[in-house]
Amino acid sequence: ESQDYKLRVPLSVLELSTIPFMEIIVTVQYTLFSRGIFLIDHAWTYRVEHAHQQLLHVPGLLHRMANLMGIDFHGEVADEGAIEQVLQEMWKYNQTYQLSQGTAEEKVPVWYIMDEFGSRIQHSDEPTFATAPLFYIPQQIAYTVLWPLRDLETGEEVTRDYAYGETDRLIRKCMLLPWAPADVLDVNYSTPEPSEDHYQAILNKNNEKLPVAINPPVYDKNKIFKVYTDLPQILNNLKHPRFEFTEDEGEADILYNFSHFKDYRKLSEERPHVMLNQFPCENLLTVKDCLASISRRVGGTEGPKWLPRTFNLHTELPQFISYFQQRERRGEDNHWICKPWNLARSLDTHITNNLNIIIRHRESSPKVVSKYIESPVLFHREDVGMVKFDIRYVVLLRSVKPLKLYAYDVFWLRFSNRAFSLDDLDDYEKHFTVMNYASGVTLKQVHYDEFIPLFEKQYPEYSWKTVQAEIFKAFAELFQAASAKPAPFGICDYPSSRAVYAIDLMLKWDTTRDGKRTMQPQVLEVNFNPDCDRACKYHPTFFNDVFSTLFLDETNNCHVTYVV
Repeated sequence: ESQDYKLRVPLSVLELSTIPFMEIIVTVQYTLFSRGIFLIDHAWTYRVEHAHQQLLHVPGLLHRMANLMGIDFHGEVADEGAIEQVLQEMWKYNQTYQLSQGTAEEKVPVWYIMDEFGSRIQHSDEPTFATAPLFYIPQQIAYTVLWPLRDLETGEEVTRDYAYGETDRLIRKCMLLPWAPADVLDVNYSTPEPSEDHYQAILNKNNEKLPVAINPPVYDKNKIFKVYTDLPQILNNLKHPRFEFTEDEGEADILYNFSHFKDYRKLSEERPHVMLNQFPCENLLTVKDCLASISRRVGGTEGPKWLPRTFNLHTELPQFISYFQQRERRGEDNHWICKPWNLARSLDTHITNNLNIIIRHRESSPKVVSKYIESPVLFHREDVGMVKFDIRYVVLLRSVKPLKLYAYDVFWLRFSNRAFSLDDLDDYEKHFTVMNYASGVTLKQVHYDEFIPLFEKQYPEYSWKTVQAEIFKAFAELFQAASAKPAPFGICDYPSSRAVYAIDLMLKWDTTRDGKRTMQPQVLEVNFNPDCDRACKYHPTFFNDVFSTLFLDETNNCHVTYVV
């Protein structure tokens, strides 16, 4: 009556399409009785940003979750106090999976809570059962598969390992803190730059092949460059007479691609004269965990003043928890923002002062956690009040050696839609500024040359020229750090590379040693191949300026400022 089930699929989401349901081969390493495999239903499936609204409006959901979690709530009308309790307590019950296909929004991790039976299964370091989420594609529904890990006696308790697969004792202790609170204060929370092996592993994972050494290409001063690109913004807006488009990639002098280029070795060997809009190893800037790592070359283990204190939750979890608990003990602000390594537009980004929530977010996708700016410099909107805002600068990297970096003189602003306060952390329009991708949401726009006098009127002691000088100083230090070491430990010095990045930043209030209040730039992220739609709309010469600066090395009348 028993069969040997072989290891066929990873312990993650099992995606089934044409396989008949009864023919599923489950991940098991032991001889099991076929009747010993069970399906657990899911009581609630959601994305974090929708949780509050669902608890408020879905009939019966708040009652069921409160009962499941042991929260005292028996009213007929949804109660904000009960909702807040569920939102805090649910992280002891949450499980997660992530679909690998679809839009960026559809790839945001899904969280779910198993039914009353599944949610009652307790933790054990020596579990009797294992579980894994299973997504059944024909019905577009998820279950949890439960199976025994050994022969069981009648009456034995069903248990599972809440830190399944983790063998390091300290990491296990940290992962289990939501259920077994403990101090990790004895862990040194300093975070030095990772080893060279770390960067080599990133290069291998990205499948980038570094170029061979080449001499800088030399072109005739009147040459007309043929451009091959798949970016409509360039095709529609580049009008400079020294550039013409070609549909033949093989005859192009310039490759300007939207997708990441990988085989620099082949290009450098076969067509070293061809310029392109990317640098080998530029992910050290554009991926958030790498950005934090290389920035430590400036500010040491705590990072530079222009980058919020950041931890990699995958490799620095104990250090983060120790730092969090130390701040908590000292009574310091402990609001943090949890962000995926490589998603933009604030997707899957969450603000919280709850340590358990941050620990559990680590399970969904690779994330960093950064100190939330609790004292931002605000901007007064007449229709709203004092709101958060961020600034986007487009920077042009002409070369690494020598380091030549320019900033486009026009910058862009984004504003929150509600007055800032350090509460209602799930209120997107209060705490975030990216409004141009959400339907039905007001997008406040102020042009840079309108913003500067308004800013200086609101803060007469701070000239924008002085603030911008500090911003450019931060940019210079960032790119100096990123290019301080040879590839793959820094951006590769490839003479045919050029690049455009967008740097998003905020300003926060800081205090100097002599007690003077200052505005300190805070770099939030560096974006690869940024969306330049607004730049083209309001400044038709934008791509003419960019191409002239990067590929002709001509900056006169190009609206750029030399940064470093």
